[in-house]
Parts: sequence; structure tokens; C-alpha cells
Amino acid sequence: MFRSLLAVRQSGQQQRSMLRTSVRMIRTFKQEEQPRLRINSAAPNFTAPSTQGQLNLHEYLGDSWGVFFSHPADFTPVCTTELGAFAKLKPEFEKRNVKLIGLSAEEADKHQTWIKDIEEISSLDKFSFPIIGDSSREVAFLYDMVDEEGFKNLNKGIVATIRSVYVIDPAKKVRLIITYPASVGRNSSEVLRVIDALQKGDSKGVVTPINWQPGEDVIIPPTVSDADAKTKFGEFKTVKPYLRYTKA
Repeated sequence: MFRSLLAVRQSGQQQRSMLRTSVRMIRTFKQEEQPRLRINSAAPNFTAPSTQGQLNLHEYLGDSWGVFFSHPADFTPVCTTELGAFAKLKPEFEKRNVKLIGLSAEEADKHQTWIKDIEEISSLDKFSFPIIGDSSREVAFLYDMVDEEGFKNLNKGIVATIRSVYVIDPAKKVRLIITYPASVGRNSSEVLRVIDALQKGDSKGVVTPINWQPGEDVIIPPTVSDADAKTKFGEFKTVKPYLRYTKA
């Protein structure tokens, strides 16, 4: 009888100990500890499970550009169409030395089933870039992916605003940040256009005007004098002293 009572008491103690351990393991996200990403911030590195195994962001990107975009959950309608659209454009991104990385705030194993739906809906032969599993929301926190209300729910349920896009250059700098509301689908062609504009600017020392497309005229930065512009670009058209167009 004594042994039975002791066993029950020990079992109860073990359960309470496990409960205390479990409580200690619950992540408390604090706004004052959250990184603030800005244009030209270093892209935070992380290692996380993905549909292609453990993925270290910086190692995966290597000397490539990266487009890193996130989703609040698997089997969500808008996100399903977006992943399919990016997958179809993957060859175009590869021509520009860009790697794609998705993220969804659920387990990586679950993503594998979701991928079958993406392939079916978007008529893909094979979905071929990794989707990170972020069920803990640690990466969502690290990259500041949620709005004010979403932050309050970061530990529970679907957080509808884990819908961000980051363009990362080979130096691991963040060059573009766009966060979309839950109701608005992304424009994959616009992300590709931004890559073209950034790469053109980096290689030629120019900036691009509104709605610029490859092959169109670019703008000479105001910091470049007319004499230097003539030497560097040859002919250019002056609309205003601060607005000069040239071929690139």
C-alpha cells in the first residue's frame, strides 16, 4: 500500500515537473527585443527545417540574391496561388542569380502535402524550391513579419499577417521589404521587376523611374555632375537639372 501511494506521489511530482518544464519552454515574444529590419539592414541568419531538409539561410544563398517570402499557414487560398506563381517564374529568377525561399508558420512535414495542391492548382510538374517550417514563429519574430494585432497572437493560432517579401543581395543586405495584408495577393512579376532594377542600379550606378522595365531609359543620380555623366554614360537627355535620362 505504501509503495502504491509513493508511486502515485512520484508520478504526480513527475507530471508537475514536466508541466513546469513545458511552461518554461513556451516562447514569450517581447516587442522591445524584436529586431527592426530596414533597407540595407543585414539579413538575420537562421537555421530551420524546410521541405528540403535543414536550411541555413546564408549558406543556402551563398553568393546569390534571394527572394524570401512568408505565409501564415498551409492550405490558405491566396498563399497557394502565390507559391505557384513564384514557382512558375523560378527559371526567370535563376537567370538573374536569384534563389527563392518560402516560409509558412507550420511544420515543414505538413508543407509536403500542401505542395501537392500547389502543383495541381498551378499545373506544375514539380515544385522545386524550399519552404521553411516556422511553427514556433521564431523566424516571423526575427524578421518582424506581423502587424500590431498579429504580434499579440504570435504564440497562438493563425497570425494572418505573416505575409512579407524580402529581397536580399549577395552581401546579405536587405534591399526591399514589402508586407501584404491577408486579403491582397502578391505580384510576382513586380518582385522580378524590382530585382532587375536593383541589379541595373548596382551594375551601372543609375536609378530607375516609375514603372521602369528592362530596356527603358534610366535616370542619372543628381550626385553625378554633367561632366562625369558625359564621361560615364555618353549621351544623356536633361529634362530638369536634377532629372537626366540616359541609356544603360
